[in-house]
Amino acid sequence: MTSTRASLTEQSCETSCPVAKTAELMDGKWTTRIVRDLLSGKKRYSELQRSLAGISPKVLADRLRFLEEHGLLVKTIYPVVPPHTDYELTPQGLHLRVVIEAMAQFGQTLGGPVKKIDRVRQRAK
Repeated sequence: MTSTRASLTEQSCETSCPVAKTAELMDGKWTTRIVRDLLSGKKRYSELQRSLAGISPKVLADRLRFLEEHGLLVKTIYPVVPPHTDYELTPQGLHLRVVIEAMAQFGQTLGGPVKKIDRVRQRAK
């Protein structure tokens, strides 16, 4: 385990770096929350939208499409009226459980709310 841990911390942050690849897939606040919600099983689009307060329909559709394109979830459309669509993590997507659980454990160690970075002010510097 020590050699694996050392190799992960010593790798440069190139496209071949497994940490960089995972960060690219899990980019943004919504992707991790979508994966978190799908860890409990398949969900309809409307269930995801309700559970992710503040997400726009466009962002949800884009993130679901992105996860599907990368083989992390499967979308099943049922030909009924009204249309019924389910989203479910693939076996590869289920491997993200340990990542989400580690994030939850780390989040519990944080005191209060995390301060937002003023991105406009940061870019001006």
